[in-house]
Amino acid sequence: MSIHHEPIEQRIDWLLELAQRHTAEFRSPEACLAREHYLAKHPTAIVVLKCMDGRINIPIVTGTPPGIIQPFRNLGGMFDLGWPHLGEIMANHIQRMVSSGRKVLIFITYHFSRGSLQRGCAGFGYDTDAALEHTRCIKRQAEKIFGSSHTTVYPIICGFETDEDALLLHGSNDEVLDLSAIPADQTETLERQVAELFADMPEQMRVDLLRLMQGNLQWIEQVRNSSRSLDIEHREWMICLGRGFDFLHTPNLALIIGPYSPDLADPIRKAAGIIEANMQAGRIPDDGFLLLASVPYEEIGMDRARAELKSRFLANFAGEVIRAEFPQLAQRMHSKTAVLSWRSRALKIFEEEHPICDCTENSGLSCSF
Repeated sequence: MSIHHEPIEQRIDWLLELAQRHTAEFRSPEACLAREHYLAKHPTAIVVLKCMDGRINIPIVTGTPPGIIQPFRNLGGMFDLGWPHLGEIMANHIQRMVSSGRKVLIFITYHFSRGSLQRGCAGFGYDTDAALEHTRCIKRQAEKIFGSSHTTVYPIICGFETDEDALLLHGSNDEVLDLSAIPADQTETLERQVAELFADMPEQMRVDLLRLMQGNLQWIEQVRNSSRSLDIEHREWMICLGRGFDFLHTPNLALIIGPYSPDLADPIRKAAGIIEANMQAGRIPDDGFLLLASVPYEEIGMDRARAELKSRFLANFAGEVIRAEFPQLAQRMHSKTAVLSWRSRALKIFEEEHPICDCTENSGLSCSF
């Protein structure tokens, strides 16, 4: 993408145009009808825990309409369901799905590259075994919260091989089904294989999982017939903090930090270090980078107003961390705050304004809104 080498003002304008195109596509009549049709046939709710890496785009690689899959993204795909904010958001989402009569399938993902170790997950130091062990821990936590009988909520471990965008499903019997090893025209055995992998999975959920797998097989075939390059160079020029960044499914563009960990300063420092290294190595221009905070809301009024305050808090918090740890980099920081409507996926960027309050915690980090 040539956008990586443009001046920072042009990169920001390009980003805002990308968000607008995503919104227009999401709320078009065709997209709305596609979502309704899909849910009528495949009612299982899908939740995905994944890395911030833009290559990990489960809707695209499974042929699923936008807005069906609920993503949770964080640096390295590192989560702990004991984190208060993460646990609250996930539990509330799953409770809403179950209350509406839907069962829930949770994909707990890790990613790697067969072609190059350095195209793997930097968050785990390119150690796929460590990433896989982390997903096992999350699965145990999910079963602790939602039950191990899997009658309503079913967590599965899913690998993502980024060279071919292939899914690897880890079954309850410790076997792995690698979809890259199955020819697209030989899918007749999939149903039996899924039944063997997940013997206790409810029937409708199994049907809906099969559809995702078939979509992935078609995508793998398309990737193999294409001439896409495997871009291994890190050229991220954005730090995104919060939620609502589905329009940023682009490799090597942004470092996305979910607002889940009790220690947000640590991933912010790591992300800032990557941005600074990219500038020093000449992978991106050194004229600036973007810090974008976004918080979604579902209802107008109080919910939206609170989202705006949360977004401003996140931007100010991250800005203070970067100014304290990377003072020279902070001089090139362009900070923006936004809220996102879940219903329309419309991203609203707020202009700079005077803070509503200005308070300083004992840590010395400003929490002004």
